[in-house]
Amino acid sequence: TLCLRQNLIKHIENLEQLQTLRELDLYDNQIRKIENLESLAELEVLDISFNVLRHIEGLDRLTQLKKLFLVNNKISKIENLSNLQMLQMLELGSNRIRVIENIDTLANLDSLFLGKNKITKLQNLDALTNLTVLSIQNNRLTKIEGLQSLVNLRELYLSHNGIEVIEGLENNNKLTMLDIASNRIKKIENISHLTELQEFWVSRGQSCSPK
Repeated sequence: TLCLRQNLIKHIENLEQLQTLRELDLYDNQIRKIENLESLAELEVLDISFNVLRHIEGLDRLTQLKKLFLVNNKISKIENLSNLQMLQMLELGSNRIRVIENIDTLANLDSLFLGKNKITKLQNLDALTNLTVLSIQNNRLTKIEGLQSLVNLRELYLSHNGIEVIEGLENNNKLTMLDIASNRIKKIENISHLTELQEFWVSRGQSCSPK
């Protein structure tokens, strides 16, 4: 593990000799570009959160990567992840992403975090059949949809959006946590089949036990 948190690093460089490195933590620096990671073929965890990245790039050789954290950057597009087929956790919260896209090769993904972006639609999730946690809080969603293939989903976080109706959860029978607080929902419906539900959040600071 190499931890370089909270420094003033502007460039990723001089890591060529660390070919067996498993974890690299560059949280809270001033990095503008993901680069010079090609030699880190055994890297499993990479955190470049709280930097000033604009693009997801330079990750093609990191085929063993299991966890990728790019929180709080200036990323506007999900891209260049197709080689990361071992990836289990992807955290892209607090960026400028508008569309869920280019993640259909991430079949091993277990957790996807997209909170605090500008996403308007739940889409392009069909390939993520192993997903158990999906968080898209604080976005611009108006409808629950596109979740029919996520049959292993256990936790769904959709608070602080513009959703008006509880729907589209017919195939998500394994849900244990459903957070739809701070939306525009007026009626609790279409959840009676969610027999494993343990927590159900419908308004700020209030949880309801599903009937």
